[in-house]
Amino acid sequence: MKHLNKLLVAALMMTGLTSQAQDSNNPWAISFGVNAVDTRTSADSPKGFMNDHFSQAFKIKDNWNILPSISYVSVTRAVGNNFSVGVQGSVNKISKFVDYNSTSGQFVASNPGDLMYYGLDGIVKYSFMEMIKSKTVEPYVGLGGGYTFLGDSSFGTLNLGAGFNFWFSDVVGLSIGTTYKGGDIFGGDRVTAGTPDAPSHFQHTVGLTFKFGGKDTDGDGIYDKDDACPDVKGLKQFNGCPDSDGDGIADKDDACPEVAGVAALNGCPDADGDGVTDAEDACPNEAGTKAMKGCPDSDGDGVADNVDKCPKVKGDKANGGCPWPDTDNDGVLDKDDDCPKVAGPASNKGCPEVTVEVIKQLNEYGKTILFDSGKSSFKSQSYTVLTSVANILKEYPNTDFMIEGHTDSDGSNALNQTLSENRAAAVRSYLVENGINTDRLKSVGYGETKPISSNKTAKGKAENRRVEVSLIKQ
Repeated sequence: MKHLNKLLVAALMMTGLTSQAQDSNNPWAISFGVNAVDTRTSADSPKGFMNDHFSQAFKIKDNWNILPSISYVSVTRAVGNNFSVGVQGSVNKISKFVDYNSTSGQFVASNPGDLMYYGLDGIVKYSFMEMIKSKTVEPYVGLGGGYTFLGDSSFGTLNLGAGFNFWFSDVVGLSIGTTYKGGDIFGGDRVTAGTPDAPSHFQHTVGLTFKFGGKDTDGDGIYDKDDACPDVKGLKQFNGCPDSDGDGIADKDDACPEVAGVAALNGCPDADGDGVTDAEDACPNEAGTKAMKGCPDSDGDGVADNVDKCPKVKGDKANGGCPWPDTDNDGVLDKDDDCPKVAGPASNKGCPEVTVEVIKQLNEYGKTILFDSGKSSFKSQSYTVLTSVANILKEYPNTDFMIEGHTDSDGSNALNQTLSENRAAAVRSYLVENGINTDRLKSVGYGETKPISSNKTAKGKAENRRVEVSLIKQ
């Protein structure tokens, strides 16, 4: 018994070595311990079957034969569906052989001569552990047969067994069982009283059982058949897969396995908690929106603060998040204002409209533009006037003008027509050279066809020699 005590202590020390094993993971088990043989059940008496076989079942001191050492070893293998098959070898010494004394009417144990007992048995077991949904207690029943050597006798037995295993861990357990071995099935019971030829008997066992045979390639305590990551050491809660960053998400499902993150983002971190992973967050330390790539938009103008030149004032994306200015305060934003520095109505794209007074002023200037006689070249005093005309036209950048040339009636019609065209073109060229867009100006000559005074007087002729400005498009 002292050896068994040592084994029990060792088993208790191993209870922490669990490995999440089922029989399908660790199909093999080896058991060893002590056995006790009780021949009481073969003692015939007139008291009936139940009394003969089951009375005094626990009269250990008087009826049980026990060797104080390891006296049985068994090996079993799980075969599926809660069944297992096994073989057992046992040894004992029979110094207490129970018989019925008809004179005294009592069952009496005597020593038949310290007969050696050897048993070799096979059994098929059925486990109820799954049925009762227990993880520690495993009741079972068994059926089998064996062969027993008792002194000089040997005989076959039909075996019926029952017992339970109490699992300290998934691989270490305490096994307690009892087996009825029917010796009279294969050749009768004892021949004469006190002669143990082929007695039926009970054999009780208690010992340790160790499961083994499971494959765990990565050594993480989860067997390969249940290990989702059999080649990488992992954790039980992740079916054997690792969680390198300790964020509660297995590496195989973690988009950021080296950095702790959140489940909602597949294991990636989100320092500011805005629902955008740090790797994709343009502002990882400041909560924002997905639409803004994780950055805030304080003024709600659709431009993220990190690129908004005016983050506190609602503006336009095209202007860097700033509102568009209206420099001339005419109600037309500079971006839409063709004349951002001169006030004008929106109908004219922010540019001032040419009034009758402006045209009148231009034509007053036009009358004072003087040319050399019979030529299209300007007299020196005309340049001041031409500059004034150019300045007025610059105030109306969206307006197209027509430069008209007119002459008096001196000379031929053809000559006057050509001269008027050349003089109008000369004015247009000067204005273009001085900053007026060429597309805004056209020129035309009318010769002597549109006089405004009589050509019969010198004064009238002077008035007819003129340049006029008219509107083409405003």
